[in-house]
Amino acid sequence: MSDVLLCLQKSAAKALMIEVQLAPKPGLVDRLDNGAHKDMNIFTFMESIFALQPYFYQYAYAGYYHQGSPRELFDKIRHIGQEAEKSMLDATNGINTHKGANFSFAIILSAIGNYLQKTKFSLKKIDKRRIRLYIQEMTHHLIEEDLKKSKNNTSLSNGEKLFLKYGITGIRGQAAMGYPDLFDYLLPYFYTHLPIKKESQLLRGLLFLMKNIEDSNLIHRGGITAWHTVQEEAQQISLIDDEKNFIESLTKYNKLLKNRYLSPGGSADILSLAIFWLIIEEQIILPLK
Repeated sequence: MSDVLLCLQKSAAKALMIEVQLAPKPGLVDRLDNGAHKDMNIFTFMESIFALQPYFYQYAYAGYYHQGSPRELFDKIRHIGQEAEKSMLDATNGINTHKGANFSFAIILSAIGNYLQKTKFSLKKIDKRRIRLYIQEMTHHLIEEDLKKSKNNTSLSNGEKLFLKYGITGIRGQAAMGYPDLFDYLLPYFYTHLPIKKESQLLRGLLFLMKNIEDSNLIHRGGITAWHTVQEEAQQISLIDDEKNFIESLTKYNKLLKNRYLSPGGSADILSLAIFWLIIEEQIILPLK
C-alpha cells in the first residue's frame, strides 16, 4: 500500500508543479511572469511545493489507517495541515503560496486514503461519488462552526472576512459541498476534451473556471464588481478558437489583471486539483506540448 500512497503524494506535488508552470496565466504566477503578485515568483512556489510534499503522504497515510469517524479524520489532518502550513511559510519567508491548495489536498488525499482502506480498486478506478460523500461527512461542520463563529473573532482570515461581508463560503464551502467546482464543473469539462496533452487545454480549463465559479481571491482583491468583470472578460477570451490568438489574448489579459492587481487564485487551486485527478486517472499525457 505504501506504493499507492507514494503515488498519491507524487501526483499531488506534480499537479502543483504543472499548474504553476502553465503559461500565460492571467494575474497568476507562472514560468514567464509573476502576475499580480509582487512578493512571489515561480521559485517561491517551487520552494512551497517541496515543503508541502512530505505532508501529502501524511494526509493519504492518515486516511488509509484511520478507524474513527470522518469528522475525527478531519480533526487529525487539520493538525497535520497546520504543521504543513508552518513548513510552507518557513520555506517561503512567510509568503502564503498554497494555503488553499494545502487545505484541499489534505481533505482529498485523506479521503482517497480512507477509500482505499475499504476497496482494492486501482487509483484509476476511484469512485468519485463515494469520495465526495466522505468529504462532505468530514467537512459539513465547517460553515457552521468555522465561518459563522468567526463573527466573534478579532483576527480574521481573508475567507472569514468575505463570509461576513458577502456570505461567500470560499474553499470551506467547496469542501462542505464535496467540491462541486471540481467534480461538477471542471472535470466534466476536461472529460469532453480528452486526452489532455497541450498546455492550452489546461489554460482553457482555467478560463472555464474564471467565467463560471465564485473566485474568493478575485473578490477579496477587487470586490464583487471586479469579479463579475473578470467573468465577462474570461468568457470573451474563451471564445477564441485559434490557438495563437488565444495565447496572445491571455498574455495581454495578464497585463490587464496585473494593472488591476487581480489574481484568480481560487480558480488556480481548483485547476491544480483537477490536474491531480487527471494524473491519477491517467488522462493527461506528459510532458505537455
